[in-house]
Amino acid sequence: MKKEDLRIIFMGTPEFAVETLRALLDNGFNVVAVVTQPDKPVGRHGSVLQPSAVKQYAEAHGLPVLQPVRMKDEAFVSKLESFKANLQVVVAFRMLPEAVWAMPEYGTFNVHAALLPQYRGAAPINWAVINGETVTGVTTFFLDREIDTGRVIMREEFEIKPEFNAGDVYDGLMRLGAEVCLKTLDRIIETGGHPEAIPQSELTVPGEELRQAPKIFKETCRIDWNKPAAAIHNFVRGLSPSPGAWTTMTASDGRQAVLKIYSTALTDLNVAEPQGTFVTSGRKMGIVAAGGSVLEVCELQLSGKKRMGAADFLNGLKDPDGCRVE
Repeated sequence: MKKEDLRIIFMGTPEFAVETLRALLDNGFNVVAVVTQPDKPVGRHGSVLQPSAVKQYAEAHGLPVLQPVRMKDEAFVSKLESFKANLQVVVAFRMLPEAVWAMPEYGTFNVHAALLPQYRGAAPINWAVINGETVTGVTTFFLDREIDTGRVIMREEFEIKPEFNAGDVYDGLMRLGAEVCLKTLDRIIETGGHPEAIPQSELTVPGEELRQAPKIFKETCRIDWNKPAAAIHNFVRGLSPSPGAWTTMTASDGRQAVLKIYSTALTDLNVAEPQGTFVTSGRKMGIVAAGGSVLEVCELQLSGKKRMGAADFLNGLKDPDGCRVE
């Protein structure tokens, strides 16, 4: 088989997927169509429709774009068939019905931002950092009836350095994902469309806990100050720069506001103050976590204000030592 023998339909929505689509085009693969989410209403009244990053890139390169509301819609399935694709590549998209993923001769493979079978789900990057992992990676696998359970084609590791937040890991896996996708396509070509693919059950270590990566909601992002400082530090890293970990701050006069925390640092301080108490030293600010350990807060944002460093935040508080969070 040659590269020219592949007719590829690409499916994806966010910026993360654009890197892989770009790699396909830059390397001469024949992408016959792109499938992405419908334009999203934005603005105060939702009167403006914002196309996805994938749609913007695809249209700029003259690719046909399909935006189904329902993946099982007969008109959409019929249109998809008309492109006569023999392979589909999925990156950061949505669950596909069997009528779609089983359509091409060589199947449909997904580029997943984790080392499957670990971190199946919608937010693998965030949860890997939140859980304090030091290694994650990218997996390509064939889709089947269950989410993220298909046979694995390739896996490659990525180091999560201590200073990395979710944004850093996102950027790294975005580039690695494009590379692994190209390697997977090479393997598909070398094997005539039928590469070796390993059941995930064979990649599971006996006794190993399989961690999940469910979708993250606003309430998921609330900081629990009853946890140790190290766990909170990883929680903040795993939600930065977006959507951001948050907590409720009560000022010395009793007024409350939402406080988002984007960057923290571990300290060797331990105090006898209750959890959630502010601890200040000069232009530095910490918050007491479980067991009296103090977590330094480096970058934060008070509701209605701009994101700022701790020093600027302290300058705007009348009585920082009288504040607390919960």
